[in-house]
Amino acid sequence: MSDTSVETAKRRGLLRSGAVVASMTMMSRVLGLVRDILFARFLGAGDSADAFFLAFKIPNFLRRLFAEGAFSQAFVPVLSEYRERGSLAAVRHLIDHVAGCLGLSLLGLTVLVVIASPVFTAIFGLGFLLQSPEKFALTTDLLRITFPYLLLISLTGLAGAILNSYDQFAVPSITPVFLNIVLIISAAVVSPMLQQPVYALAWGVLIAGAVQLLFQVPFLLRLGLLPHPKVDWQDESVKKVLRLMAPAMFGVSVSQINLLLDSMIATQLPNGSVSWLFFSDRLTELPLGVFGVGIATVILPSLSRQHTRGDDGYSQTMGWALRMVLLIAVPASCALVILAEPLLFTLFQYGEFKADDIYMASYSLKAYALGLIAFMLIKVLASGYYSRQDTKTPVKIGITAMVVNMLLNLLFVVPLHFIWQLGHVGLALATACSAFLNAGLLLRGLLRQGVYQPGPGWRRFGVQLLLANLAMVAALIATMAVLDAFPMLSWWRRTLQVGLLCGAGLLTYSAVLFAVGLRFRHLKVH
Repeated sequence: MSDTSVETAKRRGLLRSGAVVASMTMMSRVLGLVRDILFARFLGAGDSADAFFLAFKIPNFLRRLFAEGAFSQAFVPVLSEYRERGSLAAVRHLIDHVAGCLGLSLLGLTVLVVIASPVFTAIFGLGFLLQSPEKFALTTDLLRITFPYLLLISLTGLAGAILNSYDQFAVPSITPVFLNIVLIISAAVVSPMLQQPVYALAWGVLIAGAVQLLFQVPFLLRLGLLPHPKVDWQDESVKKVLRLMAPAMFGVSVSQINLLLDSMIATQLPNGSVSWLFFSDRLTELPLGVFGVGIATVILPSLSRQHTRGDDGYSQTMGWALRMVLLIAVPASCALVILAEPLLFTLFQYGEFKADDIYMASYSLKAYALGLIAFMLIKVLASGYYSRQDTKTPVKIGITAMVVNMLLNLLFVVPLHFIWQLGHVGLALATACSAFLNAGLLLRGLLRQGVYQPGPGWRRFGVQLLLANLAMVAALIATMAVLDAFPMLSWWRRTLQVGLLCGAGLLTYSAVLFAVGLRFRHLKVH
């Protein structure tokens, strides 16, 4: 079989690989919802919840830089290039040296943060320091426990990047399941035994990091690519990854940086704001993590190989990814805006999480949902740059989006806070708006460079998408009008009604897409 035929077969396997990643990630996200339901039940939206969510968000934010975010975007193209042009010995050399330098850097950072955790808590949670010394002290203690998770999950990300480069997507995509399993056990079993239940969750984060790393070791051994860390900062392969990673650390994580800055501002807003943003963000992350990240994950190695070979299928692969994102993101965004309160009431309104918390979280969920399309597009469009080892352009775009986001924070948060006490909604809305700017600039860059050239059929696809979503929105609104009020219902009746709503929306959307001519074969990469 010729090289072209082989690559064509690989492109046609993208849909299958994407389905594998999506299904595995869906399993993780479902368990994540169970985890968050338990968080809401046992922690609510009080001081302990705010403290834990911030202590968990700090290492989780850096995880997006050192693990599956910037590091993966820099490492995978280089590894794909070594695999395509070099020998197995060259690939092992790259992996060993990158693992050694990454591990040593993260170990040093972990020791620094654990020792100086009050400083880092003050940076990211200034409002806690100024308004509630007790909450500040609790956050500092929790951060000392949770931060070493960064080292473990980043090494897990290295292992996952290696497996993804060899088209083994299932193992890395199912690995996050173990984080949720450990935290579910910590919340449901261990936390009731402790005087301060929140400490069980913090230790659960650390244990989960070790479990996830150990899970991937046998699969690396099977490939013969288990890293033997070697530290050599002068090694050319390490320098190449670092050159790509340094700007990518900013470019690929703009939305995460925005969310973290939001948390810094949220600590100075009314009590519970951090938790409201956390729970609304979690529901937005469901379609983003399952489909947006999944599609970006499977196309990056393929785009990298196509660029290395000069394959003309590059633009086709990018076009396929964009259509898949829009096919999922547009209805998900519409549905989250309409179903914000029913979903939050069904999932979280139990125990310590009160009805008022639901209403406050629903406002920020609707704001985040407006930006879901842009969040997902950024994941795919950024891959178009990183696959060509171009990390500078996304950085420039990211800086622009970051500045705009901070300006919009001032524009939205101040009036919303002082007039309606909804400052946290302004944070979510600013993030959504800056994400659209980010996505638009990324797309414009690919078009101007001639890297992505849209193929035929986009106008027809747009009309199909518009009609299907209008029908779905009408179906959801009509169905909600005949259902009972969610706050007055028992858990099982809430669940039944949400199931009916989701079923009505999905059935209508799928039926209209079929009626206007969209078929499964149209979703394959040609």
